[in-house]
Amino acid sequence: MRIIAGTARSLPLKTVEGLDTRPTTDRIKETLFNIIQDEIPGCYFLDLFAGSGQMGLEAVSRGAQYAVFVENNKKAAACVEDNIRFTKFTKETKLYNSDVLSALRAMEGKYRFDIIFMDPPYKQELEYDVLSYLKDSSLLKENGIIIVEASLDTAFDYLSDMGFTLKRLKTYKTNEHAFIIKNQ
Repeated sequence: MRIIAGTARSLPLKTVEGLDTRPTTDRIKETLFNIIQDEIPGCYFLDLFAGSGQMGLEAVSRGAQYAVFVENNKKAAACVEDNIRFTKFTKETKLYNSDVLSALRAMEGKYRFDIIFMDPPYKQELEYDVLSYLKDSSLLKENGIIIVEASLDTAFDYLSDMGFTLKRLKTYKTNEHAFIIKNQ
């Protein structure tokens, strides 16, 4: 696993030992960043269920102004910290080592994000909990986007009831990216 493009291009990143995380493959990460490349420069990027932190670090490498990581697992959070130091992005990043909903509440009033990316554990409906929180939150900027990495069988049929729209669904062999916007 590595940074694909930008100022930290080709730098290898540490991953978390064991099966507690599912790192996004470089191919899927590259496809995702090609889709959102115009949104990255100068943006505030939130990486929820961060794992190794590779998505937020890729965003900073490609010109994001700031990235915030949220990771509850202590080993994974230590991995994120190591990767932040290794890429020398300490001034452009912040890590919350806590559960996602506690971190979101703690960030309220401090941050506004252009892109909120989440890759929660599959089949636990954690994306529903996060979206349920975000529907009444000020954390997402007015024209911001939420990207959910999910299993292929994840349903998003509740989005309109929460005030969201599924703007795009990009399907891969084993998972998908749902691009969600807040209704104005």
